[in-house]
Amino acid sequence: MAPLFRSPRRRLRGDLRFAVGIVLVLASVAGVWSIVTAADQASPVLQARRTIVRGEVLRASDFQTVDVALGAVSDDYLRPEQLAAGRIAARTLTKGELLPRTATAGAESSRTTTVVVESSVALPEDVATGTEVEVWQAPLRDDGRSHDEPRILVGDVAVRTVLEPDGLLADGAAEVEIVIDRSDVAAVLGAVTGGAALSVIPVGSGS
Repeated sequence: MAPLFRSPRRRLRGDLRFAVGIVLVLASVAGVWSIVTAADQASPVLQARRTIVRGEVLRASDFQTVDVALGAVSDDYLRPEQLAAGRIAARTLTKGELLPRTATAGAESSRTTTVVVESSVALPEDVATGTEVEVWQAPLRDDGRSHDEPRILVGDVAVRTVLEPDGLLADGAAEVEIVIDRSDVAAVLGAVTGGAALSVIPVGSGS
């Protein structure tokens, strides 16, 4: 015949199991709640209204404020009040991209400038502001009438503006404002004044 009562020790053991189970359930619920609460805590950060090329001055009008739940990395992105005057883009920012702190730099650290070159070949339609390109040159031969084999002149170049073809350029060539390192300016200007045929080639085009 089964005993009609439990021993105090067995009853205590059962109570402890029940208590531990309750604690585990509450801890699980609290953990889920904290994750959901953190996800709901959106922060106002800056988002680019347009593509901003490396070296450009960052202006408030180039950004809009959006509320985004970034969690632990929220401090890695700039809020509207944190965009200091005179900061420049340390790299190209695409339209719609949030502004990370690492993508900004002081104007004194800028090593880039812009020059306008005439490309002897037509540009693909998808070449636009921010497109990474290379500039190739075909130096003018000594006879002054023909050009040597093409070779790369400068790489790591970004398009600032594609100028609308006009007049003779409408036949296929194009003028492009490019962002280049200041150390490359002399080489580019030397190629232009020396009569070299320049070609702006998108990176990854297989040329």
